[in-house]
Amino acid sequence: MGIKNFQGARTPQSKENMSLKVSDYMTTNLITFTPDQSIESVMQSLIKYRISGGPVVNANKELIGIISEGDCIKQISESRYYNMPIQDQTIEKYMVKNVDTIDGNMNIFDAANKFLASKRRRFPIVENGQLVGQISQKDVLKAAMEMKGHNWK
Repeated sequence: MGIKNFQGARTPQSKENMSLKVSDYMTTNLITFTPDQSIESVMQSLIKYRISGGPVVNANKELIGIISEGDCIKQISESRYYNMPIQDQTIEKYMVKNVDTIDGNMNIFDAANKFLASKRRRFPIVENGQLVGQISQKDVLKAAMEMKGHNWK
């Protein structure tokens, strides 16, 4: 007498369906900034679009930095301390230049681990030297919610 399986027939799921890539969830319609933009214009955009930061790109759409609310606040604090108006300041001096990126082909759960290890809120995705998208912690949450009820792979 053989062993019986009472789970019933399982429908095979392709590895492709279960392997969620960063590129499946990244945002591609990004608010970007240029290094010669004023701190004031960046702050206006952050408020207007309700975002906490964004990538800084050059004329060729190559990623050269990230600017965040914290970077702007640092500049406000310094301008008050040195009694210098912020209107004349560009973001080039205040943006983070050494930017950690993430591969669009990375599994979404590996990306979640990278978020945990780095304490970052977002990672840009670069392909062939150009900015193509950005993945945020919220995008990872969306992916997890779509997977609800499925196996985590």
